[in-house]
Amino acid sequence: MMPHVIKTDSVSALVEKIHNRSARVGVVGLGYVGLPFLVEKAKVGFHVVGIDRSSERTGMVARGENYIGDVRDEDLKAVVEAGCVSTTTDFEVVPELDVIVICVPTPLDRNLSPDLSYVRSVTAEIAARLRPGQLISLESTTYPGTTEEVMKPILEAGGLKAGVDFFLAHSPERVDPGNARYTTKNTNKVVGGNDPASLEVAVTFYRQTIDHVVPVSSAKTAEMVKVYENTYRAVNIALANELTLLCDRMGISVWEVLDAAFTKPFGIMPFYPGPGVGGHCIPLDPHYLEWKAREYNFQTHFIALAGETNRKMPEFVVDKAARVLNGARKALNGSKVLLLGMAYKGDLDDYRESPALQIYRLLKLAGADVSFHDSWTPEVDEHGVQATSIELTDKILRDADLVIITTKHSNVDYANVVEQSQAVLDTRYATRGLTSDKVTLL
Repeated sequence: MMPHVIKTDSVSALVEKIHNRSARVGVVGLGYVGLPFLVEKAKVGFHVVGIDRSSERTGMVARGENYIGDVRDEDLKAVVEAGCVSTTTDFEVVPELDVIVICVPTPLDRNLSPDLSYVRSVTAEIAARLRPGQLISLESTTYPGTTEEVMKPILEAGGLKAGVDFFLAHSPERVDPGNARYTTKNTNKVVGGNDPASLEVAVTFYRQTIDHVVPVSSAKTAEMVKVYENTYRAVNIALANELTLLCDRMGISVWEVLDAAFTKPFGIMPFYPGPGVGGHCIPLDPHYLEWKAREYNFQTHFIALAGETNRKMPEFVVDKAARVLNGARKALNGSKVLLLGMAYKGDLDDYRESPALQIYRLLKLAGADVSFHDSWTPEVDEHGVQATSIELTDKILRDADLVIITTKHSNVDYANVVEQSQAVLDTRYATRGLTSDKVTLL
């Protein structure tokens, strides 16, 4: 239930514009969150302006050229051809907009502290052009309090007041890249407002596109919902990873343990180990909460331990690779090692924070002759790793002293990989169902 709101002229006017689709919508940041949202809003009849500092991105969108896997090419092309989408690199368009949705990066710095420079910069650009009657909604993942404590003072500096002159909300993105079942439209949308009026306007806006909207009492609550969701996953993956480390010492197959455990029909959910965690969410988001908790003299022990455990996994993979090679009377130093997969997730072209990058770097530091194959990410340049994917041939497989499966892509013939390779270290259980003494599981 949403709190009762005494209608003001500004609330009524914007709600009416949203209902009749005459509200002009701006989406700041045309990445894996912003572009799918832009397309969904345009599909239901809103005119949407995409704002991005990258002229390459804005140019591609304006031409109907898609670069995000979760967006259907034909959907983007259709809304552009219908005249529902325009793009710009300039914030001068802000006064023409009724709703502005912010979808910019929120990375961590080297000390695992939130870097809100993009949020602050965009908010300042909007504040300089803010007019009465606009809704500003932040979708970027961040720590609880960002909308109220960081954005609100910047937006109110010019004299306009949130909840009276303009509306302010947080609605955290829930994007699972590569998930064909859950899209922007059919994924439940949490919405929190800075105040009751902002909540009503924001819920009205999101209900025009999203199948099910979940209102919560405040923007801070909505921010906490998002970081909890990803912390939940990080902690449970860390538990599976820690079990893997123990099973390795005990000579037990962690995969057999988990397969049997997950047959229990109640009280358990499947989480699997791997070479580490990647993407923007799981490796980073829990640290927003960890950082904010220190302001309250509160130690988030589970979050810290989960992060420590998950960050250990690339080193464990390299250690196990050395043991596999040692069993064949080979040293890691000088051995040819082929990584299969550089993306952080199967059938995806995203390698942000991918554990394969760290494994590649550690193998190089150990003196191995390292290469990788990944048709989804033909080139990588991150965290000091600059490399290009090589073609996956039988000869390449035969020549490698060790093949490490770091990402499970559906377009790889793992049976042939096992058949052609001298030795395989499988960190994703991609060889499930195959029987061979060449394969060592994580």
